[in-house]
Amino acid sequence: MFYVTIALIVLGMLLSIIRLVKGDSIESRVVAIDVLTTITSSLIIVFAFLTDNTLLLDVALVYGLLSFVGVVAVARYLEGGI
Repeated sequence: MFYVTIALIVLGMLLSIIRLVKGDSIESRVVAIDVLTTITSSLIIVFAFLTDNTLLLDVALVYGLLSFVGVVAVARYLEGGI
C-alpha cells in the first residue's frame, strides 16, 4: 500500500514540475512550487511511517511551515507590499 502511495506522490510531483516549467504567469509558478512543497512534505511523512522514524515527522512539520512562510513572502512581494 505504501508503494502505491509513493508512486502517486511521485506522479503528483512530476505534474507539479511540468506546471512549474510551463506556467504562463509567475502566480501559476508560485502555486506550482507551493503544491510541490506540500507533496514533498507528504512524501517525507510516508517515509517516516515506512522507516518508523518519528524525527522525520518533525522535519515535515518544519518544512511545511517554512514553505508557507516562503509562499506568503513571495505573494506579498508580487503584490508590492514589501
